[in-house]
Amino acid sequence: MLYKGTNTYNINSCETIEMFYNLRTDLEKLQYATYITKIINDVTNENENSYKVLQLFLNTLYTISQTDKNIDLVISIFKIRLLCILGFTPEISECKICKTNNDLMYFSIRDNGLKCGACAKQDKGVIQISQGTLDAIKYIVLAPPKKLFSFNISENCIRELQIISKLYLNEKLEKDYKMETIFS
Repeated sequence: MLYKGTNTYNINSCETIEMFYNLRTDLEKLQYATYITKIINDVTNENENSYKVLQLFLNTLYTISQTDKNIDLVISIFKIRLLCILGFTPEISECKICKTNNDLMYFSIRDNGLKCGACAKQDKGVIQISQGTLDAIKYIVLAPPKKLFSFNISENCIRELQIISKLYLNEKLEKDYKMETIFS
């Protein structure tokens, strides 16, 4: 139950729907949940409609808590989808520069999306990606919220996605988010 105060809303009572109990019994899962909570806290404001962010946050917490899915993959998916919600959706259908849709095997952090081999040569900050990582990025951008975490990729693709999501998040939010600093 919420009631409106003079400047803010106050909670009078509440009923828990999901406890995410497994987060409390696994220190690694708790650390990741704290990490994404810090990011969510930084990108949301009080009295702002953040339904899509909340939906992503709860789905991510559920996936971390209730599944054995690779946590690095889950966090990478979370970061890229959060940036899409915040207005930083990467261009995934054609090269950001020449608009071709062939040979899109490079991701440009600076230019927010994919580049072809020819255009990538002029961008020192591009990251070459495999077909699996390319398919994963396209899926993350386009998937319905309830199906967002319903895929798996190889360990190599997870590492590529991890690098891209970390650099992309830090660049667009202009902050260096590090797991190591959560509990320090």
